[in-house]
Amino acid sequence: MTTAPPPVREPAWALSRSAISYWLAEGIVESLFLGLGAAAFLLFVPAADGTPLPVLRWLVPIAVGLYAVVAIGIRPRLRHRVHRWEVTGDAVYTVTGWLSRTWTLVPISRIQTVDVTRGALQQLFGLASVAVLTASSQGTVRVPHLETDIAHRVADDLAHRAEQVRDQAT
Repeated sequence: MTTAPPPVREPAWALSRSAISYWLAEGIVESLFLGLGAAAFLLFVPAADGTPLPVLRWLVPIAVGLYAVVAIGIRPRLRHRVHRWEVTGDAVYTVTGWLSRTWTLVPISRIQTVDVTRGALQQLFGLASVAVLTASSQGTVRVPHLETDIAHRVADDLAHRAEQVRDQAT
């Protein structure tokens, strides 16, 4: 007997509020490195004498400044509003992306392994990601930036549910 696939819908849970701080720190670090590159460009690329538009030399620093405004001022909060997740009795749901959105639905019966990972920056903010490896061509589905204790509970719950589904199939 086959069961109907779970419906595609908006997941119920937002990521941890600490994810905003994580993305903010990530944007600051990225912007600093790009700013150093723009400063090096201004220092080491000579200004052409007689250039009709000397403002062209400032396009790289202006572009870096605009990127910094988006990466620090807009992107973290927008991503937090968009990224969602939920675990139900039938599936794991995720929505990711801030420019293009991706809905992912993973039936519990397709789960092979569940991992919890914590990068160096995530550890500073008390965050962890749950990676769900499936038996599909999509590979791994991630629920990023959950609070560490929640990530461990979700991973344990998913592993137990997947094991029960496999036991029922035999």
